[in-house]
Amino acid sequence: MFRSRRAGLVRRLWRQRCMAASPEDSPGALKPAAHALFKKLKDEELELLVQAVESQGAWESSCIWAPRGAKQALPPQVLLCRLYRWPDLRQPHELKHLCYCTGGGGGCGDAAVLCCNPHHFSRLAAPETPPPPYSKASCGPSWPDKPQHPGTHLLELSYSGRDWRDTSLSWSTVKDGYWCKLAYWEHRTRVGRLYAVHEASVNIFCELPRGSGFCLGQLPAAHRSRAVRRARGKIGRGLLLSREPGGVWAYNRSEHPIFVSSPTLGPPGAQGLTVLKVLPGYSAKVFDYAWVGGTGGWRLPGEGPCDPHSIRISFAKGWGPCYSRQFITSCPCWLEVLLNRPC
Repeated sequence: MFRSRRAGLVRRLWRQRCMAASPEDSPGALKPAAHALFKKLKDEELELLVQAVESQGAWESSCIWAPRGAKQALPPQVLLCRLYRWPDLRQPHELKHLCYCTGGGGGCGDAAVLCCNPHHFSRLAAPETPPPPYSKASCGPSWPDKPQHPGTHLLELSYSGRDWRDTSLSWSTVKDGYWCKLAYWEHRTRVGRLYAVHEASVNIFCELPRGSGFCLGQLPAAHRSRAVRRARGKIGRGLLLSREPGGVWAYNRSEHPIFVSSPTLGPPGAQGLTVLKVLPGYSAKVFDYAWVGGTGGWRLPGEGPCDPHSIRISFAKGWGPCYSRQFITSCPCWLEVLLNRPC
């Protein structure tokens, strides 16, 4: 009975595998290693894995502990991430533990096991990721071959701005007790109140099963345009924003790209604005506390001064000289993250 139950779980897992573009990335090539790993998992962990892959990471699941093996061709987390999320994944350093994974910080306390839950990982934005097809080659100066921030994808360097220290929503207005406030905008109109974040991470979403956090779907607004309604329909599971040692990370949980700007996404000392495209399933460090000291303030043409301790995130639509929208206020749905300075 128990053997047939395990066999049923394995069959359900195999039905959820990704389809690959090339034979060497196909699930069939991974089948022997995958079934060998399934045999090593306890019954409870096998059930957790089924729940995680069938829900496609719609809610936070528990860690799934697999034994480390020196003779394995692929580490367990790489194997399962290739099987269920990214068939072209190659190396562990392309992955990042999500903030709620206890395996990322050695939370299990056992060096002989590691977490292999494929939905406890994001993929790091890679420098070689191609720009969007509608970008222009003459959109700004060239970028250094090696990005200054490991794991971030620096796509476009926008216009240069002067140093403004005047801000309308400064970090100094944020009371103690929370590390950031969130403001949701539709074009130039702010919708709803500021949302204070006390926990180390927060979900921002429209539709997230079992989700908790900042639900944009519950914010009422009169006379939404058709463009705003279309953009809101693409937010879906939204993003996970987390404060981690040294900075702030954004994980794109939706099925569409998000576009991010902050003063620390550019090279040290630069006064220009960098717009970062974060693909679905990818994470990027979108704010670095160590870099912000010398950035001064932003002055964005057409928008005025901006808080140097802030992040701007547009859902599905990019902006800047490489896009039809020059300013973020032209984007249908976007988020402003107002950071409190770390103690």
